[in-house]
Order: sequence, then structure tokens, then C-alpha cells
Amino acid sequence: MVEMSDVELDDLVERAVVDAYGEDEQLTAFHAVIGDNLAVPFWTTVLGVEVTVTGIDLLSGSGIVAVCTRGRYRQAVGILDLPLPTPPPAGAEWIDAYRHWAS
Repeated sequence: MVEMSDVELDDLVERAVVDAYGEDEQLTAFHAVIGDNLAVPFWTTVLGVEVTVTGIDLLSGSGIVAVCTRGRYRQAVGILDLPLPTPPPAGAEWIDAYRHWAS
């Protein structure tokens, strides 16, 4: 995936939060747009262990998280802390836009 410019990221941010007022509504808007556009499941490595990202969630106090599974185990990992595979899944540009918004 090609790194996006600040202008391109600003455009995605604007598209995500167009009808959201305040930080809480904007966070909820990003959760919705990432959930609608990120292709799951996909596989990645977290702390040296291969996991399957099966979806995303919005957790109070944690923000947007990736739901990672391995066998019978399930763990939420902050979406901004999640290492993406190469190539990244479709829709990963929305994670970049969220990171841009959050910084």
C-alpha cells in the first residue's frame, strides 16, 4: 500500500466525520467506517504469534480495537497498535485516517 499524503488523509477524515459533532461522535463514526470498509478476516502477527483479526469493536476506555483470535483465545488489540500484514487488507486506509485524526 502506498503511503497517503496529509491531504488525502484529511479528505478521508472529513468523509468519516462529516455528520459527527464532538470527539465521541467522531470516534463512533470512525468505528462505523472502519467496520464497513476493513476486509476481515485477515491474518497478522501480534507479539510473535499469528492471529486472525475477525472484526473490530468500540470499547469504553480503549477506543477502536481489533478482535484477534487464535484457537479458543480472543484478545482485543488497539487498532492503532495492530501490526498490519503486507499487503494490508482492503480498507486499511481508514485505519491510517483514524491514526491521522487521533494524532
